[in-house]
Amino acid sequence: MRNSDDVFGLNNESQKLEKIINTALTKSDFSITEIIEVYYQVMNVSSTVTMLKQQFSGKDEHTSLLEKIQEIEIIISEKFNSVLHPQVMKKLSNLIENYMKELQSISTEHKLKQDIEKEAKIYEELRQVMSTKEFVKQYDKVFV
Repeated sequence: MRNSDDVFGLNNESQKLEKIINTALTKSDFSITEIIEVYYQVMNVSSTVTMLKQQFSGKDEHTSLLEKIQEIEIIISEKFNSVLHPQVMKKLSNLIENYMKELQSISTEHKLKQDIEKEAKIYEELRQVMSTKEFVKQYDKVFV
């Protein structure tokens, strides 16, 4: 059985979260997979924190757990919500805009096979980015 200071692996998950956020903050560009990984971890830890706060709030014997929860909330608020999340939203919006411009610039007349393949690839990348942006927007609705 785990001790009360590491309920649901909170220490391990929060360390993983902080590492992922810090890594993302140092990068100028990150992939769709990395974006999803960061948001998944933030949502995972945020959900655990919310549940633990409800369960252990006001119980003196869990002071260290509640302090850890407060530390995690500060990391999420100051590093993720205030810095990284807006950067990701801007990046995704810019990517969508760039893909749309690129698709609009492709001539509709006399397309060669390679033009059609290029256009299909752009549409697939655009779909992935738009899908990721919708996923990221869900974070705003649920956790912010």
